[in-house]
Amino acid sequence: MRQWTIDAFTTRPFRGNAACVLEPMEAWAPDDWMQRLAAENGAGATAFLTRTDQAKRFGIRWFTPTTEVPLCGHATLAATHALLTELGVAGGPVIFDSASGQITARVQADAYELSFLAPTFRRIATPAGLADALGAEPAEVWAAPYLVALFDEAEVIPQLQPRLSALRRISADLGGQGNVGVAAIAPAGSDFDVIDRFFAPGYGFREDPATGSFHVILTPILADRLAPGPIRFHQAYPGRGAELTGRLEAGRVVIGGRAVTVAESRLRVSPKEDAL
Repeated sequence: MRQWTIDAFTTRPFRGNAACVLEPMEAWAPDDWMQRLAAENGAGATAFLTRTDQAKRFGIRWFTPTTEVPLCGHATLAATHALLTELGVAGGPVIFDSASGQITARVQADAYELSFLAPTFRRIATPAGLADALGAEPAEVWAAPYLVALFDEAEVIPQLQPRLSALRRISADLGGQGNVGVAAIAPAGSDFDVIDRFFAPGYGFREDPATGSFHVILTPILADRLAPGPIRFHQAYPGRGAELTGRLEAGRVVIGGRAVTVAESRLRVSPKEDAL
């Protein structure tokens, strides 16, 4: 079985967020096997695909090194790149069936675009302890599958050094997944419109370098505050950085970005062999 390591939401190797993509299987491998392979890979996420009776439609699931997650944008972008670039799937959009609904992927100009169901979210009062856990007072807080904290000053975002255990508890207490995203509108004249970061203790790591699922939430929250057209996001993970776009389209959220293949490998094990 082949797999690829792909850096998503970037045009340069060792930037964006790394995902491993296993070539499509005929049926799902055992959950425990997929989890152990994701742990072995050590990438931000590993995407597993299954074939269907349609050549351009696949089942998709995502595992971080510690847990299965309900949605992973960067690994879906990586899977799209693997299918179109490495496996030669061509002609029209690719459809993924997932636990978070149908995701449609297509090539638009020189980038990939992923169309997601629009999420539900609501503005809430700043939870007790959140400002202390982040190290700065947010201007707004929104509750969604992730907790979203918005700041008035963009320079605050790169400086944050949060207490992760506190963030996880606060997010989980509000019904979230233990993760918190932060963002601010960038100063006029910047190369991007929004700067953001994503802290992910609920998924087993400190910070995610590029998080498509966070931007699925952030795009509709910010769409009315910025000029018409795609929002240009810069996810400011220290030492890497990622570039994404987001826009609304017919009640869905479209996230765009590019990807680059870093490595191709061949597994010496399979789910069947591992079970013996």
